[in-house]
Amino acid sequence: MSNKLNTKGLKTLKDFMRWGASHFNKEELSFGHGMLTAFDEAVYLTLRAVNLPVDTPEIYWDGVLTKPEKKQIVDFFRQRIEEKKPAAYITQEGWFAGLPFYIDERVLVPRSPIAELVEGQFMPWTDPYIVNSVLDLCTGSGCIGIACAYAFPEANVDLADISNDALAVANINIDKHDARARVTAIQSDLFSNLQGKTYDLIVSNPPYVDKEDMDALSDEFKHEPELGLASGNDGLDATRNILKHAAKYLSPDGILVVEVGNSQYALEAAYPEVPFYWIEFEKGGDGVFLLTAEQLQEYATHFA
Repeated sequence: MSNKLNTKGLKTLKDFMRWGASHFNKEELSFGHGMLTAFDEAVYLTLRAVNLPVDTPEIYWDGVLTKPEKKQIVDFFRQRIEEKKPAAYITQEGWFAGLPFYIDERVLVPRSPIAELVEGQFMPWTDPYIVNSVLDLCTGSGCIGIACAYAFPEANVDLADISNDALAVANINIDKHDARARVTAIQSDLFSNLQGKTYDLIVSNPPYVDKEDMDALSDEFKHEPELGLASGNDGLDATRNILKHAAKYLSPDGILVVEVGNSQYALEAAYPEVPFYWIEFEKGGDGVFLLTAEQLQEYATHFA
């Protein structure tokens, strides 16, 4: 145990939560992976270290900890403080659209606002009763596609990613959610191995971080695979490719939903004539656009 993680005198869950939050703030940790504050993260890590659910009532927070429990909490805190490791990698647990997923450093930590769209079955832009096929492009952990399998119980879902490491994690999550009958993981550099397939919904959270932002990443983000983040000087390398080819893989009434984050402004500048529909989120988040199959066909010359 590091000298600077001296927990002498701490006895209860509440003691460790307070102590952890104080140290997280002192070390000026970055909280860009789902939790908003140092206290939120300290509560989460404390509870998960002793195998309690994150919604454990506060009445239990005064419970006195055993020596092994204290040791596990301190180990979690040490990884967070000294290694700057995101909490999801410490617990190997991430949440998306209210669902738990296995997470490790082969994939990005789930945090996309697309979760809100999944929970709402992408209405009013599509009819959930006629969505029979979904593609989660650049799937990573598989969280978006697997959540779509819950949202569209009659649909078959493909999870595509260039990374075999990411697909190994996606396959763990397919089995975790007992979704093997309807969800398939496919190694594919974007659309390269999807020839002949068409989908009613293509949803993608591709790499979209530009070079300037990659150079400025905090230590926490450097734990994530660069392959899932970096996308050229302006952050649009992957998105340009998706726009160029997506129409071929959409059904006539299909829609394309893509997250581009801060690269939204570069995308609008690159395609000023294209009427990207930027989705507004009640729960926060931005940088997600929608185009219909018809629009992709109409503006095909702009994407060529």
